[in-house]
Amino acid sequence: QVQLVESGGGLAQAGESLTLSCAGSGFGLGNSAIGWFRQAPGKGREGIVCVGHTDDDTWYADSVKGRFIVTRDNGRKLVTLRMNALQPEDAATYYCAVSQTPTPPCTIVGDPGLYRSLEVWGRGTTVTVSA
Repeated sequence: QVQLVESGGGLAQAGESLTLSCAGSGFGLGNSAIGWFRQAPGKGREGIVCVGHTDDDTWYADSVKGRFIVTRDNGRKLVTLRMNALQPEDAATYYCAVSQTPTPPCTIVGDPGLYRSLEVWGRGTTVTVSA
């Protein structure tokens, strides 16, 4: 069964760090970009991070640039998102998504929401940040 599973969410105080993981099973990550998205209650989904086949192919939204760091281990089918200096506005449910077909690099496309082929999604992991 093809699936992604996010983990690592929880409660943090402002200024603290959390690390989220996105684990794939049933398929290889291959040459697809992987997108991280988040959705806060009452708000739309926001694409925040994109990582391509190699770690140097990345894109970060301005809202997280300089604070969040994404890494990818294709052999382990694992993508991690290190979130530093968390702020209350980072509170949301975080999702990862991937395509089962090759995609253009993140450095070209940018916002992962612009990919039309990210059809495999996890169920999300929730991050709460207290002030």
